[in-house]
Amino acid sequence: MSKKPEEKKKEKLTTKKISDKEFEDKVTELADKGLTSEKIGETLRKEGVHPKEYGKKISKILKEKDKYVIPDLKNIEKKLENIRDHYEKNKQDKRAMRERDRISAQVRIMKKYHKLA
Repeated sequence: MSKKPEEKKKEKLTTKKISDKEFEDKVTELADKGLTSEKIGETLRKEGVHPKEYGKKISKILKEKDKYVIPDLKNIEKKLENIRDHYEKNKQDKRAMRERDRISAQVRIMKKYHKLA
């Protein structure tokens, strides 16, 4: 028999408490692997370390160490890369050509918004 939604909410996840220094080291280690701040937060929660219990936000730690990447921009660029690869293999795919143009416009707008280009 499965548990009701109310019962699932009542179960507490066990969280590990580590020092602030260890937390910052863990965040930078995950950033070195290429994860964005969003994915770092998810990974830490899965490990039982809740980022809200520490003084700094993950993005602030990464900005101090010059490892911060704008997650939205990274996701859009990855999508554009996948579409470009597909279009190179399938030149007859007109829909992919249109998507490539649309996504590259999104990247341009995002870079302009964040004053990167």
